[in-house]
Amino acid sequence: MTYTEKDSKYRRYTVTSALPYANGPVHIGHLAGVYVPADVYVRYLRAQGEDVIFIGGSDEHGVPITIKARKEGVTPQDIVDRYHSIIKESFAGLGISFDIYSRTSCEEHHRTASEYFSKLYNEGKFIEKESEQYYDEEAGQFLADRYITGTCPHCGNEHAYGDQCEACGTSLAATDLINPKSALSGSKPVLKTTKHWFLPLDKDEPWLRQWILEGHKGDWKVNVYGQCKSWIDAGLQPRAVTRDLEWGVKVPVEGADGKVLYVWFDAPIGYISFTKQLKGDDWERWWKADDTKLVHFIGKDNIVFHCIIFPSMLHADGSYILPANVPANEFLNLEGDKISTSRNWAVWAHEYLADFPGKQDVLRYTLCSNTPETKDNDFTWKDFQLKNNSELVAILGNFVNRTLVLTQKFYGGAVPAIGDMGGEEKELAQEIATYPERIGRSIETYRFREALSEMMNLARLGNKYLTDTEPWKLIKNDPARTATVMNLSLQICANLAILCEPFLPFTATKMRRMLCMEGMPLRWTDAGSVALLREGHTTSTPELLFEKIEDTAIQAQVDRLARTKEQNEQAAWRPAEVKPSVTIDDFGRMDIRVGTIEECAKVPKADKLLRFLINDGMGKRTIVSGIAKYYPDPAALVGRQVCFIANFPPRKLKGVESQGMILSAEDKDGRLVLLQPSDLVAPGCSVG
Repeated sequence: MTYTEKDSKYRRYTVTSALPYANGPVHIGHLAGVYVPADVYVRYLRAQGEDVIFIGGSDEHGVPITIKARKEGVTPQDIVDRYHSIIKESFAGLGISFDIYSRTSCEEHHRTASEYFSKLYNEGKFIEKESEQYYDEEAGQFLADRYITGTCPHCGNEHAYGDQCEACGTSLAATDLINPKSALSGSKPVLKTTKHWFLPLDKDEPWLRQWILEGHKGDWKVNVYGQCKSWIDAGLQPRAVTRDLEWGVKVPVEGADGKVLYVWFDAPIGYISFTKQLKGDDWERWWKADDTKLVHFIGKDNIVFHCIIFPSMLHADGSYILPANVPANEFLNLEGDKISTSRNWAVWAHEYLADFPGKQDVLRYTLCSNTPETKDNDFTWKDFQLKNNSELVAILGNFVNRTLVLTQKFYGGAVPAIGDMGGEEKELAQEIATYPERIGRSIETYRFREALSEMMNLARLGNKYLTDTEPWKLIKNDPARTATVMNLSLQICANLAILCEPFLPFTATKMRRMLCMEGMPLRWTDAGSVALLREGHTTSTPELLFEKIEDTAIQAQVDRLARTKEQNEQAAWRPAEVKPSVTIDDFGRMDIRVGTIEECAKVPKADKLLRFLINDGMGKRTIVSGIAKYYPDPAALVGRQVCFIANFPPRKLKGVESQGMILSAEDKDGRLVLLQPSDLVAPGCSVG
């Protein structure tokens, strides 16, 4: 069944992808979870000849952007201008084929979002509520959740935010925090009454339950359906659509000074405003016609917004279609750890493009093969290298290169006559014919890993056929069969040039150029044929589709992550809690002195212990200390001065009597460092 047959009621397709926050670049987690799958889907629809638009843009409002601007001492507009450019160029560099990539700070969006709110407001679709929220009296403004910090009531983290504790991952309300303080002034905020407008989701619960839980059971992905069911079963509550903030779309209501549309309300309207920019007066067909299919590609953290809240907004207006599907994916981890923008634990798209020029499709291939469709998945640099070297180079690239090189060698680049096909060739032709349907069916059901695997199976089929028939040997005794083998191998290459395009667009372009297929208006439905290239058609000089990635390039990326991890550990380090109070008399009973090391050696049969012979000014004493692993060359310590407690009672350690304790400090990495005076002093001097 082809896509057109399955969705025959649809004449056009509106495909959206989650709007990335313009407070930082995009990373591989964004690409794998949202943008590569969406692009594969859209490219497939275009190859089918469908009428489709792919809508994207930057989400440029919200508290994270104002926080970053304040930290850097610039305006929010400065921040979004910078990152919108980086994000847009990254998507273009990786072949994410938006029909439009706009931004929510543009004039058209502000106008559209304002009009949308006004319509619902005038029709009485909102409820007004007063509530107490934290207010910074020094800064003179209400505080968004991220502008409030305090101690987490669950884990004791003293740096939790008003909406979440990043240490334990618990969602919070600002009023849950212990000892809250303003991130703006550092002062303690006070509760102050403010008025906001709410979308009454509780009133939408009956039709949402019917539309989602009855209408999309078995149709939507299990993770999407399950999260929606959990929310609905727990009981929906009214959701604020405005907040006290200066940066954003102003609330178009008299007396609403200092209030903007909540970013979750204004951002999805961006899909509509961007369509207006793209289609002009014709935009409504893409959002209001029953024969349009609306599909949202998002990550799992946006499921509720796109399946419950945004549909409620569309339903409240009454003239919009609802999403037919929301194929949300799970999260992608990096080297076994959760990707984190704040910890810089990520592979950034713009940095990848700079580090691996010309290898856009290698990243697309790796991410598509690791798409976290049903559970969180992991990206590792070693796997990235393996995917390139063992699959793209050794299978797809090897097959295409061998086929074209042999065609040049045997026939001067011309496609030979197919001749009479034997039983093996007829079976091969029948098998080739099944691939467009197999790949397409997987894409239609949002199983992109499976679709990519099927595409590579066709390359494997061609590789095996070429290896089994050995045309480089066969031509000596059976030139007619050799021509058949080479013709079919070229036909497989031509099929791959069509079928790999959704996944590997840069590779497909290169293959079409080498096969001289640029002028052929071929669609997906043309694939599966063994007559794509006519007899005598001339191919071009073969080039390598892919090159091996060396260990040094991978090690450079692994080393970069190791440095990031070390920096994160250092930044996260906090001193130990202060011990219970002691009196001056308690301290006075400890006799701390300075001594000079005269001998130092490892204690036999004790890997952790060093034996020190200390000149204490009154003679010599032996002290045993468990710091051997931090000082692998004990002899190098001879001559250094250390601080030690002189009045500890002696005790034996591994048969050696220790007459005191040498003082050391534990560094943030757990390493013990000997304490010593900055200048030489006489052995036996007291410390106090």
